[in-house]
Amino acid sequence: MPDRIETQAAPEPAWFTSSYSAENGTACVEVAHLTPTHQVGVRDSKDKAGPALVVPVAAWAEFVAGARAGL
Repeated sequence: MPDRIETQAAPEPAWFTSSYSAENGTACVEVAHLTPTHQVGVRDSKDKAGPALVVPVAAWAEFVAGARAGL
């Protein structure tokens, strides 16, 4: 469960395209490490002004591990 949904979770330079995003650019997810709060922001790269999901680092690590495992 996300901690909160924010429209400006991190400054623009902090965001980068996830390595799990589609190569054709139609399903891109961007992430930002929110270091001071030990959280990760996740947003749709096609809607940069839209909401961002903010989750604890541990939850993001568990999600990535599941994605790598094909779960």
